[in-house]
Amino acid sequence: MEVLARAEWQQLREEHIARMRRFTGPHQERKLRKEKHPVMDFLFTYYSHRPVRLERWHPGPGIVLEDAPEYLEFPHYKATADGVTLDVGSFVAQREKTLEFVQALLTATLSRPARLGCFGLHEWAMVYRQQPEEVRHNAWPLRLGSGGTDQVVEASRIQCGHFDAFRFFTQPARPRNTLQPTREDQIANEQPGCLHANMDLFKWAYKLEPATPSDLVADCFELAADVRELDMRASPYDLAKLGYEPVRIESAEGRSEYVRRQAEFAERARSLRERLVFVCRSILAVTSLR
Repeated sequence: MEVLARAEWQQLREEHIARMRRFTGPHQERKLRKEKHPVMDFLFTYYSHRPVRLERWHPGPGIVLEDAPEYLEFPHYKATADGVTLDVGSFVAQREKTLEFVQALLTATLSRPARLGCFGLHEWAMVYRQQPEEVRHNAWPLRLGSGGTDQVVEASRIQCGHFDAFRFFTQPARPRNTLQPTREDQIANEQPGCLHANMDLFKWAYKLEPATPSDLVADCFELAADVRELDMRASPYDLAKLGYEPVRIESAEGRSEYVRRQAEFAERARSLRERLVFVCRSILAVTSLR
């Protein structure tokens, strides 16, 4: 157990809040203006972690906070002779199945090589053969128009194995996918080159909160933000007015850029997966010894 004096942990907490407010602040301002953002809103709407929760700092297991009675108001904390710390037993009693699933999913993903070259066509398949009013981000034009977008889908090999992307494909696009992923085979299909699997590290991090140290949650969130930007730059939408230059995956040059960035994200995500697996294993190991 490491004991942090109040001044120490307060500084860590303030640094975390400042780090996350670079994202939560603009998001809250847009909400007040009732202004939608096709790139950044995803991080706060598709993912269910509210900004106030994202800003909340947790030390993670094995840390005792001196003079921290306010943390006793949060679930899964307990008082000890030295201060307040995570109640591992309470956490596992409520989240054991989640811990086991996340550990199994991320361990399986780590065991596989990254498959690159999907070119972000999942976003194109989500608007394939849709009427303009049906398109999700219909406030923003399609770079190639509806017909041009459909032609790219029809001329491409779509190979999306991520269920939470595939489930948003239009009905005409689904048979064009080389895989038909389901929730049940998620562990069998997940692979480290997938942009959505790497964004989802944020989801697994916050689902294990407060056992996940907040610096790890923040690292996963920042990765998700960067991946989301590529996801939408490679999409069929024209977002140049927001400052997002397109990655033109309909061209050889654009596909090459996409694969390069995809590989970079896969490598960056590796250490985050390893850290999340360590959190799961450590907590489950402690409780198995009791």
